[in-house]
Amino acid sequence: MPGRTDALAESFERDRPRLRAVAYRILGSLGEADDALQDAWLRADRADTSEVENLSGWLTTVVARVCLNMLRARDTRREEPLEEGPRTGTTGTDPAEEAQLADEVGIALLIVLDTLGPAERLAFVLHDMFDVPFDDIAAMLGKAPAATRQLASRARRRVRGVPVPDADPPRRRRAVDAYLAATRGGDFDALVSLLHPEVVLRADAAVVPTPEPFAVSGVEPVARGAMASMARARFTGVVLVDGRVGLAMAEHGRLRVVLRFTFADDAHDDRITGIDVIAEPNQLNKLLISGIG
Repeated sequence: MPGRTDALAESFERDRPRLRAVAYRILGSLGEADDALQDAWLRADRADTSEVENLSGWLTTVVARVCLNMLRARDTRREEPLEEGPRTGTTGTDPAEEAQLADEVGIALLIVLDTLGPAERLAFVLHDMFDVPFDDIAAMLGKAPAATRQLASRARRRVRGVPVPDADPPRRRRAVDAYLAATRGGDFDALVSLLHPEVVLRADAAVVPTPEPFAVSGVEPVARGAMASMARARFTGVVLVDGRVGLAMAEHGRLRVVLRFTFADDAHDDRITGIDVIAEPNQLNKLLISGIG
């Protein structure tokens, strides 16, 4: 049926930007999103669409189902070594395009989405970001619409987060923002100005492969260590880590590193006294990552 195939192909190409946007937000990885679109097209091309009235909606469902299967297959989630990317979906992906897209979507959003379960993530992305009805999402998940609404609601609370707690006044949020900006911009002097003279940075074995946790002290050594993470800072955002303001990095849609900060005891001194760099998968899994309301 050439006419059917032509209509399907035309609809797919017309909707490709939206379908790619759906896949990227569900998966958090541009390479994997492109893989999902390719798989979705192969599935769609083999299907009988003679009775499909809304090809755009049907294609969104196909892409979403493929993405859901990919999420569920992440049984080794967060277990790849820090220096390596995900096993699939990175070939031919432009790092600059990925970084730009992450900024457009919101790095903190992508980080929090990666901490959600597949069903919660799908329900939130499809409904809250693309206005897909809960009845349609429920059919994809094999759940009742009411249960699907609850999934989206739980995800929404995590994504939107809560106000910064009293223990982290706004000026300390600004200090974390400034730390990220200085790291991204390679501004050594700005980093130095944010650090207490007795600052200590500690990193686990997933960051620095040593038998014991690695530690370095002093303003300049810690600032130099931060400068070494400039490339990763492009995929880093400000989030709440166990209820306190911190940083998290999610390159290619996977949570990789979390930074927890401590500050001087003096309520008027907002210089950073400690930085804990966490990348060990078991420890990352224990952290509660949420957005900042």
